[in-house]
Amino acid sequence: MVRSLLLFLSRRQRLRNWMETSPAARRLAARFVAGATLDEAFAVSRRLNAEGITVTLDHLGESVTSLAEAAAARDVYLRTLPAIAETGIQGNVSLKLTQLGLDFSYGQCLANVEQLAACAARLNTFVRIDMESSEYAGRTLGLAAGLHARYGSVGVVIQACLYRSRQDIEALCEKRVRVRLCKGAYLEPASVAFPRKSDVDRNYVALMKLLLDKGQYPAIATHDEKIIAEAKAYVAGRNIARDAFEFQMLYGIRRDLQEQLVSEGYRVRLYAPFGQAWYPYFMRRLAERPANVLFILRNLLRR
Repeated sequence: MVRSLLLFLSRRQRLRNWMETSPAARRLAARFVAGATLDEAFAVSRRLNAEGITVTLDHLGESVTSLAEAAAARDVYLRTLPAIAETGIQGNVSLKLTQLGLDFSYGQCLANVEQLAACAARLNTFVRIDMESSEYAGRTLGLAAGLHARYGSVGVVIQACLYRSRQDIEALCEKRVRVRLCKGAYLEPASVAFPRKSDVDRNYVALMKLLLDKGQYPAIATHDEKIIAEAKAYVAGRNIARDAFEFQMLYGIRRDLQEQLVSEGYRVRLYAPFGQAWYPYFMRRLAERPANVLFILRNLLRR
């Protein structure tokens, strides 16, 4: 019930407008957001790199209201990719297709992302396309696979909550497209997604093993200690090298677990968002882990 409420609130535009202009709300969101500007995100990235953790930078914003806004978002990434290379930061970028104009024009969105894929290829780095709600899945996978075939610098995200995900992963593995596996942060109907958390977890583990066996440098994105333990056991049992995959986590969540994995010799990358349009991302992070709501309330009471 709490998760459904938070996901509902994440789509309320008036509440978003108020939250993103509230200094108090921005202070609360700072736990999950690496800064309002690229310079602030780079400062966080350097600190994480010094701790043995790589990053994927996400310029916050989705469902833009015009193609002009989509072009502006593209330009942020066109500045970010060379800056990563120039500063020596160990990281890449993640993006959402709705932020690059998918709701307005598939062709223009493709052109925007292609510029980023070409730039990443020139710089020998990488662009990850995030998966949004299930209505975008087919278009997202088609665009990602096409650009990967052309440039080799594009990966995608698969959500274990969706029934279609095993078939999608098998196809992506054949095309040698890199996959980040997550559970899924969108409220989906039972017609397309597992309604029970236990079923999502079970599917996640099955897909994780498939990726570890057949995937191209898969990213296991989870904070679930039981699943991480299963991954460790599977890797050990199959004699899979620890540098053949990576664990991915969210900036601001389970720092203790991140440090433990690094100390054990596993690769860890943090999804580090930055920018002003943080509200939908923030609400979905709360929805993913209700304990985060208690963290926020405790900090409010201290204030």
